[in-house]
Amino acid sequence: MTPDAFSATLAAASPPEGLAAPLAALWWAGRGDWDQAHALAQDDASRDAAWVHAHLHRREGDEGNARYWYRRAGRPAATGPLEAEWRAMAAALLGGPA
Repeated sequence: MTPDAFSATLAAASPPEGLAAPLAALWWAGRGDWDQAHALAQDDASRDAAWVHAHLHRREGDEGNARYWYRRAGRPAATGPLEAEWRAMAAALLGGPA
């Protein structure tokens, strides 16, 4: 799936079946459901989930907590626009170019 196709699925009521937890969390973040996204990211111990978790705390304005989760993910803290980060994350988690 491409990032554009993934973005198009945001019009549905639920994420596509078979998504790994980090990608499903990112999907819920794209829909604006921070609580659902956070629950999924928090319940997964992977580095990808930590990355999404960082993005979520950045979205809520909790930069300190976001930095903690970026470190857990082994990634530099993002500073650009949130939507650009979301798209880059989608591309990376989908395994293709942005």
